[in-house]
Amino acid sequence: MSSPDIIVDINNLRRTYQVGDEEVVAVKDVTLTIPSGRFIAVVGRSGSGKTTLLNLVAGLDKPTSGTILFQGNDISEMNEKELTEIRRHKVGFVFQAFGLLPLLSAFENVELPLRISGTGVREREERTREALSIVGLVGRANHRPYELSGGEQQRVAIARAIVTKPPLILADEPTGELDSSNASSIFGLFLEMVRDSGITVVAATHDSTLLAMADQVNEMRDGQIVDQFEGSEISARMERAHSERYSVSAPVDTIPDEEPYESQPEDEANSPPETDEDQVNRFRRPGS
Repeated sequence: MSSPDIIVDINNLRRTYQVGDEEVVAVKDVTLTIPSGRFIAVVGRSGSGKTTLLNLVAGLDKPTSGTILFQGNDISEMNEKELTEIRRHKVGFVFQAFGLLPLLSAFENVELPLRISGTGVREREERTREALSIVGLVGRANHRPYELSGGEQQRVAIARAIVTKPPLILADEPTGELDSSNASSIFGLFLEMVRDSGITVVAATHDSTLLAMADQVNEMRDGQIVDQFEGSEISARMERAHSERYSVSAPVDTIPDEEPYESQPEDEANSPPETDEDQVNRFRRPGS
């Protein structure tokens, strides 16, 4: 049995697929402990195994080998009825493409999981308004998805995920369709929910600029977790890198007013943009 402070305990998890004559290893011998009431990020390039790992934790996919203990119970041994109960009451989902029903209002989209679970009318209304209040969208409750911005649609999706008050939220690239400002706002909202409500959030992302908000960051590559560190480590490195980039060794009065910083070298200006892996590697521990 897992400790009450551990919501998910993964041991030697492996998921393989047969594609023609070739065996594809999507998740390879992953061992990971997810504490309750924490904001956990899983970072890696597309195809690194992030989504497969989340699907396994949610019981949407079955592991080839290994165990996944959810609140002390091995979900890999559960039948479909037991898994459905967990997904209805214990796990909330947030997707990259929002997944809202276009003909329903924001209120009706958020209310839907409660209707499915058979919650009474009065309780449905109270909990739906509470969830919309948490994401700051009570005033947009009657708007349909096409009348909302991308950031607002993702907030509705988050409200829908938390309306059943699950202990665990799984978010798969939740900021992939958003600009940097909205992406930062969504991650900030996750952090608030963890701090204020004790919800555990596990978010898969490739956006390294948001990782400093997480309590713990797990880097995946080729189906494996290759590194694990605290979000505060990234924050400190980002501040240090920013300081080093813009530090000025010469006295201030010797710098021409019209050129306060050194211009970018031509070869740097014409170099290709950083890849997701380049960004992640900048913040990894030396020698890891």
